[in-house]
Amino acid sequence: MNFTRWSARLPGTQRRAAARTEQTAPPDRRGEGSVPAARAERLTDGDRPLPAVDELGVRGVLDRVPCLVALVHGPDHRIAYLNDAYTAAFGLRPVGAPARGALPELDELGLLPLLDQVLRSGKPRTVKSRKAPDGRSYTFTCTPAGEGDGRGVLVFATDVTDHAEAAERLRASERRQRETAVTLQRSLLPQELEEPDDLRVAATYHPGGTEAAVGGDWYDVITLGGGRTALVIGDVMGRGVRAAAVMGQLRTAVRAYARLDLPPHEVLQLLDGLAMEIDANQIATCVYAIHDPNEGRLVYASAGHLPILVRDENGTVRRADEPTGPPLGTGGWMHASGSVPLGPGSTAVLYTDGLVERRDEDLDEGIASLECALAGATGGPQVVCDRLVRSAGVTPEHDDDVAVLVLQHPARSGPDRELFRNAALELLGGVEAAPRARAFASGVLTSWRFPAELHDLGVLATSELVANSLQHGTPPMRLRLRRTDRRLIIEVTDGDDHLPRRRRAEPGDESGRGIAIVATIASAWGSRRTPGGGKAVWCEFLLPKTADVGL
Repeated sequence: MNFTRWSARLPGTQRRAAARTEQTAPPDRRGEGSVPAARAERLTDGDRPLPAVDELGVRGVLDRVPCLVALVHGPDHRIAYLNDAYTAAFGLRPVGAPARGALPELDELGLLPLLDQVLRSGKPRTVKSRKAPDGRSYTFTCTPAGEGDGRGVLVFATDVTDHAEAAERLRASERRQRETAVTLQRSLLPQELEEPDDLRVAATYHPGGTEAAVGGDWYDVITLGGGRTALVIGDVMGRGVRAAAVMGQLRTAVRAYARLDLPPHEVLQLLDGLAMEIDANQIATCVYAIHDPNEGRLVYASAGHLPILVRDENGTVRRADEPTGPPLGTGGWMHASGSVPLGPGSTAVLYTDGLVERRDEDLDEGIASLECALAGATGGPQVVCDRLVRSAGVTPEHDDDVAVLVLQHPARSGPDRELFRNAALELLGGVEAAPRARAFASGVLTSWRFPAELHDLGVLATSELVANSLQHGTPPMRLRLRRTDRRLIIEVTDGDDHLPRRRRAEPGDESGRGIAIVATIASAWGSRRTPGGGKAVWCEFLLPKTADVGL
């Protein structure tokens, strides 16, 4: 076989031939950019020029090439030539034998169908980084060679073992980093959600696929006392361990600020300043909402986050769009609170952008699709949560983190409804307000069939809270009693916004013992400023776990 003819097909031969032609151009074309003849002829110190490629022995050249070279011809891909590097890697093979039997390594690598394709199409094909039976990795290039009955395929294999091992080490390092970030992310999320008396909640978190670094999505449910519940969801911009660490700091700060029982916009204002202190280059979106069962509304504030979706008991879905401020960490913005109805039978969904954002569609289209899915999603909060995730097409290979928080305000009926009751009394002031409040509380607690001990403690706490409001507060004043299936809540509101504090009363003091008494006998107590001005002071008692209480 004429190996000189096959050499024209070797990679780089045509480029070298073109360069040689350019170097030996006629003298009258030197002005067009050709290499001067003297420079082309004086390649060595001797008078004889170096031999051209066509004058070299092809077999000698190929045998010294460090890459693996094989030449096969015909439909059976019969072996025409194997260079020394190939035989050193896989052993001697008989010339003229079909590749399917004589070159099992190519068959194992799945290259025989590729040889057929190259022979039929006449176009070269490359397969990158295949691990051969000798344990090394090669990149195979199959190039058509010859014409007519002598058509064949030149197989050229480059050893890329070092590159493949380096790439695998890099992938292993990235997997370890991702596992670390996922572990950190999950450990910073609540392991178990708090269970409010008046709400049913469920949440889910799905990290991005293996090709996507973990983000900083988080959620939380915080019971504030007095029957109120705070709900929060957020998303730190960026990926990896850093984003997860920033998320953990923000989540911890949210829980601390929530204990102050501030309005949602004031909580976001504090978070905004903290985010700038953590990292001036890091921003985050967040929604902070508070549910008060007495109001039947969800009061919220948003820092650049996606709108809350609420489905009422009739199946109508509405979007809580306003107000929305810039993300946390931008500074210089006064956030504002808004509200959306959340009555019995309603379901609200808080989510991150990974649930609705897609590269091939507008964000509003994704939110609209989520609204449609929520309109048809029935069942408990966990069922709704799972259905929304499935409807959005979230899979283990999803390219972004997804966090979803679902809350339901159940519509109660029958015996369950008897466990959730409210009673309120307007306090008109004067010396008769305190005894009237005690009589009202005694009658309500008796009608709710509380045990005698809990009845007496409730009346005492009512008396102290009302007396404190009459002495230090201003009208309008109101007493509210609320019971759930777990606790009794007593709350007094008035028009003065100075919050009471517990202090040690000296033996000679005539006042200052009311809050101390309430804090001693109650399971918990607290105070907060009300949106319209004024304050609310509350305490709560855990109900005994007996079947006959309140029935």
